[in-house]
Amino acid sequence: MASSALGGKRNVKIFLLYLMQNVRIPLDFATLNDMVMQTDYVMYLDMAEAFHEMLDDALIETAPAEEGVTDDTPRYIVTQKGRIVAEQLHSELLPTILDESLRCALRYLDFRRRGITTHCTVTPAADGTAEFFCSVEQHGKVLFETRVSVDSMTRARQMEDNFRARPEAIYKGMWSLLSGNVNYLFS
Repeated sequence: MASSALGGKRNVKIFLLYLMQNVRIPLDFATLNDMVMQTDYVMYLDMAEAFHEMLDDALIETAPAEEGVTDDTPRYIVTQKGRIVAEQLHSELLPTILDESLRCALRYLDFRRRGITTHCTVTPAADGTAEFFCSVEQHGKVLFETRVSVDSMTRARQMEDNFRARPEAIYKGMWSLLSGNVNYLFS
């Protein structure tokens, strides 16, 4: 029984097909899983079960070996049958869920390609306030980090949600503010 926020195995399959079709590159299982886990819409077990059923149903298939790729990790692509299913049924899922998930998946792939990692923590304090910490690193070098004391856990969790949703915008905004390019905030 699927327990994902999407409401069932069929929707998980549609979700996976939509993402795979729109990232437009062959994906190994681990990368697909990491992309999907960027949001809280699908749980790992639901994703793994749907993935294997999609293979069995010929909605996805092993991609031909890529020239120059030396590892033998199988990569998968959407079949013609899978494309038809995704196009006909994707409207059953909320466009906002699909758009947010695709944006997160593309950011994940871009960050992975460039060696960028993000970190974010919230630490409660005894007086009811909290500390919010976030950072962006590239190949282990800190590009940006900040630590902010805030008046409540609620506000700290809002900051955490905003950072996790759009770390690239937070980084760009802080860079713009600190360099004096405040026009970025109004464009």
